[in-house]
Amino acid sequence: MSTPLPRDEFAVTERYVYLNHAAVGVLPRSSVTAIETFVREHGEGGVMGTRRYEARMPEFRERIARFIGADGSDIAVLRNTGDGANAVALGMDWRAGDEVILCDNEFPANAVAWIALRRRGVNVRVLPTHAERLTPDVLQREITPRTRVVAVSWVSYADGYRHDLAALAGVAHRAGAFLCVDAMQALGAFGLDVAADGIDALYCGAAKWMLGLQGVAFFYAGESLTERLALAAPGWRSMQDMWDFPRFEQPYAADASRFEGGTPNFLGALSLATSIDLIERSGGTAAIGPHVLALTDALCKGLERAGARVASVRGPGVSSGIVSFAMPGCDSVELGRVLQERAGIVTTHRASGIRIAPHGYNTFDEIERLLSAVAQYAPVAAAKR
Repeated sequence: MSTPLPRDEFAVTERYVYLNHAAVGVLPRSSVTAIETFVREHGEGGVMGTRRYEARMPEFRERIARFIGADGSDIAVLRNTGDGANAVALGMDWRAGDEVILCDNEFPANAVAWIALRRRGVNVRVLPTHAERLTPDVLQREITPRTRVVAVSWVSYADGYRHDLAALAGVAHRAGAFLCVDAMQALGAFGLDVAADGIDALYCGAAKWMLGLQGVAFFYAGESLTERLALAAPGWRSMQDMWDFPRFEQPYAADASRFEGGTPNFLGALSLATSIDLIERSGGTAAIGPHVLALTDALCKGLERAGARVASVRGPGVSSGIVSFAMPGCDSVELGRVLQERAGIVTTHRASGIRIAPHGYNTFDEIERLLSAVAQYAPVAAAKR
């Protein structure tokens, strides 16, 4: 069966039905080859092997930037998603009584940095989501003249709810606030344009839907926000001329690379650029997104027929590549374990339910295999409850 991302790029398909990209994505073969070349050249030549990758960093930043509708000068390569949130949280000129709005279902990477601002007198408001999501109408009701940042995940890690970023940005901007977005659970399967969507800051790790290495991320900040950010964690590569070592007090670099501080993860940046190349030569997110939605729609229909409780909210504009479910009377941790050990189906399984997250190389046959395995093994998990 034809898929947007070529299946022969993914060695994982030879061992597993891998439906766990919301936890850890899979390195494509082309990325593995590029990474192996880097490691070999490093081993054989030291600086003679690595320096050409260092010289390619502007190219890597530009490659990432084009993927989100930005300029390479707006991109910093960081360690993880939380580094991006901290670049804003620690760099803003906060005043006592300023507000940050976020939701109680955020992954900690997009919550801890903001919560820590309470020590500086910032009122961090955590909105409950059990009754209502952060829609534009809800934000309009909750935002105040003191709100300076609205922080939100594009897609919720737990159940896959997808937020309307452009509409949220409109509400935030009318109130004089910035919209800061954790894109890690969507970007790679779905696409965006930071300028068209009005996103002021975006941070995203490589290790999930972007199909890159762990321990690398990128950070984007728009011009209006960048002008407000002090550099909270400067390093030797933050400087205007980083090779002028003795001049400690020179100005910082004018572009976003100043946020990188020390030596960036050249290997991780290479993995990001290589995965983006694969995504784009496979039709881009315009092809991958609809395929992933079709897979998860088929999954939800099958789960409902099987009597499962589907926790994910589905519908136009809010569906994503993540579906969470539980089988009545069934231990979800045990069911997930059995699915993996007996059927080779890799999911995330917690006490609250099983999370499924297919990507652009997964097939409808694999969804059917999952549904059949759930029907077969749910009684086994129920017996051990």
